[in-house]
Amino acid sequence: MIRCRRVYEPASETDGQRGLVDRLWPRGCRKDSLALAAWLPDVAPSTALRQAFKGGTLDYAEFRRRYQKELAARPEHWWPLLEMAERGPLTLLYAARDEQQNNAQVLAEWLEDEMQRLGRPSSPACLAGELGGTINDDG
Repeated sequence: MIRCRRVYEPASETDGQRGLVDRLWPRGCRKDSLALAAWLPDVAPSTALRQAFKGGTLDYAEFRRRYQKELAARPEHWWPLLEMAERGPLTLLYAARDEQQNNAQVLAEWLEDEMQRLGRPSSPACLAGELGGTINDDG
């Protein structure tokens, strides 16, 4: 399961591994306060794309399309997140105020699509839910 959460919200026991997916460190956050498994600034949108979206030059649909193009060109940047999501819950942290239209939402959708394309469950917990809540070695 991949979730998105504002970096300013307190960590939850259900977050699993937490990865910061912004290029810039969030204002007012101490590094030791975020309980991060990873900070992946290179997976964030390019500076030019981020600035165009934040400045209103691009609408969300165009930002999403261009960011997905950037992601497709750099799988080595998002692959670690895919591996983390395969091991269990993953929470993508972001600083944007808009909780619906931000880079973490696009990235989460991208990762879920990649996992589906590769035929991998998004996490053992999700797989357990699909199988009636039980996983055993009997098949």
